[in-house]
Amino acid sequence: MNLLPKDHSEFVKPEYWEQFFKKRGAKAFEWYGEYPELCGVLHKYIKPQDNILVVGCGNSQLSADLYDVGYHRIVNVDISDTVIRQMQDKNEQQRPDMEFLKMDVLNMEFSDGEFTVALDKGTLDALMVDSSEKVVSDVEQMFNEIDRVLKLMGRYICISLLQEHILDKVIHFFSEKGWAVRIHRIHTEESGNSDREFHMPVFAMIFTKFKKNPKLQQILEVCSKEDKNERLGSVEEVVGLVKEMQYYAVIRQRISKRKVTEEQLSLSLYTDMAATPRYTLTIVDSTDKMANKFAIFIVPQGRETEWMFSTSAGRVQLSSSAGFERLVVVTLHRNHTYTDLNAIQSELSTKVMELSPPSFKTGTKVYVYSSWYRMLPVIHRLYRCG
Repeated sequence: MNLLPKDHSEFVKPEYWEQFFKKRGAKAFEWYGEYPELCGVLHKYIKPQDNILVVGCGNSQLSADLYDVGYHRIVNVDISDTVIRQMQDKNEQQRPDMEFLKMDVLNMEFSDGEFTVALDKGTLDALMVDSSEKVVSDVEQMFNEIDRVLKLMGRYICISLLQEHILDKVIHFFSEKGWAVRIHRIHTEESGNSDREFHMPVFAMIFTKFKKNPKLQQILEVCSKEDKNERLGSVEEVVGLVKEMQYYAVIRQRISKRKVTEEQLSLSLYTDMAATPRYTLTIVDSTDKMANKFAIFIVPQGRETEWMFSTSAGRVQLSSSAGFERLVVVTLHRNHTYTDLNAIQSELSTKVMELSPPSFKTGTKVYVYSSWYRMLPVIHRLYRCG
């Protein structure tokens, strides 16, 4: 059954959500991940004693999962009367302290500063279908309502795909108010949930409500790896880094299910917000089935313009000589310094392993070369995945 609207503008209409939940029935519709995938970030920023407002709750299981691990002060609101009645009936016995209220997030009936956390899982994305004047006005009204009902130092936690127009709007809005901004990448790819509705990279934005103080440095952080936050100097840098993460995730997804033999996909890796990439990775898949699955070839610095490494035909010949199902050709850029091959491997290991072919199994040897002349008889380096 296709429950997605024919036109994305339908997402903002109450009538659409009424029909959606009537068709969906009691089956939970999990926008952008389930509790096991989200709990690491949520538990970091939400405490059991928090007063939690869930905006646009839908029939997601997330509130119930939080309740069952000790978060009992949860109020859920949604514009759909149907889903509110469904969720009341479903939870009233097992979760008597949890509330479900029919309410418009653009005009909430709560007192100022009533909550310490506002949790939004997909509601912003459903509301901000484009950048038209009416849509932007509604989104700003929702943000103002969240601002009003949150206490000082409260947090707005928003789970989103962060489409470009949404990313730009939400970060500018709250950073201009002086709120701290932190963005986490939610890694949902390995969850094993084959029934996922969306396959784009998912992010959690955490906005902490501060009093605006022009003398204080703006807090803008992105966490692409667990417990490693990168402090950035401008909203534009945040947007740029998120776009890079999105592009990398899309490339990963594209090559994780099948070989890509009709073209050679390339992506560039930057460091420390450098103006030029530190590495360029080009994926070359063989049209033939090979006994050897995966190898990495690191082009010696200064030779990146040679035909063998700089052209599609040259890289195909290189791949054919290597005899691997997938070869990742790594180009080093002239205006960067590299210590040695071991240091390069250490820098690239995580990223490169995420580009392994579909048939690649954990524990299989990965071959790393740095000279094509010795590619066949000599293995320069090898390491194992996992």
